[in-house]
Amino acid sequence: MIALIPALAGALIVGGILATVVGLQPAEVVERPPRRRRLRPLTKQTQLLLATGIVVGLVAVMVTGWALAIVLVPLAFVGLPVLLSAGPAHSRIQRLEAMEEWTRSLSGVLTVGVGLEQALVATLRSTPAAIAPEVTRLVARLRARWPTEDALRAFADELDDATGDLVAANLILGARRRGAGLASVLDGLAESVAADVRARRQVEADRAKPRATARWVTIISAGVLIVLAVSGTYVEPYRSPLGQVILLSLLAAYVAILVWMKRMAVGRNLPRFLSAAPTQAGGGR
Repeated sequence: MIALIPALAGALIVGGILATVVGLQPAEVVERPPRRRRLRPLTKQTQLLLATGIVVGLVAVMVTGWALAIVLVPLAFVGLPVLLSAGPAHSRIQRLEAMEEWTRSLSGVLTVGVGLEQALVATLRSTPAAIAPEVTRLVARLRARWPTEDALRAFADELDDATGDLVAANLILGARRRGAGLASVLDGLAESVAADVRARRQVEADRAKPRATARWVTIISAGVLIVLAVSGTYVEPYRSPLGQVILLSLLAAYVAILVWMKRMAVGRNLPRFLSAAPTQAGGGR
């Protein structure tokens, strides 16, 4: 045991020296443009939930005497629907379905024999609503005499999705080569996207089961807590300052579990591979 202590100390010293040497080696610094985060305004639904939560919180303070209710109840009204909802996965699947439908429609127009630019303009009326703003801006750039490749790259940047990059990349290759076969390529791509949509729907169906269980457990727990707070003496110790702190800690632990479950259910997006347009100006050809 006595000999073990010097050996351990020597190992720590050697490890510290090695860590210092590695840390002092110069490393390449990759400069990235700073991301500007804009605060989004609250939606009408969120504003309604917040106003309802404030009213219910005031009533809870008057009935139970819990001062924390004026803060916790509005947060619960706004936060719990977000934590227990399906999240952005449903809208992402809808966008994938829209890309698949739009790609198939574009393939059908190209089989008539028109050019790529004319086909893109012709699909504007039948574009699904999920990607209609992006396609509308793509058509507007083409009508403003943008180079086709630059307009398609800007289109991919607005879609901000790996599947959108795949669609735009095939269209860019078609714009460069101007050969036959683009319609069949788009048909195959649409089939691949449709298979991806089916797989994602199956995954979301499996994820919906534990989400529904958590939703019912939360509703039942909140109902029991409300009943006990109004009519029972079981929650009497929580009226004291120390009890309020303990109650806040328990609620924070429960919310942390919901957040953990929410993060586990959120899938990672595939990385994009298509770079931004080399020119952003809308100049002529």
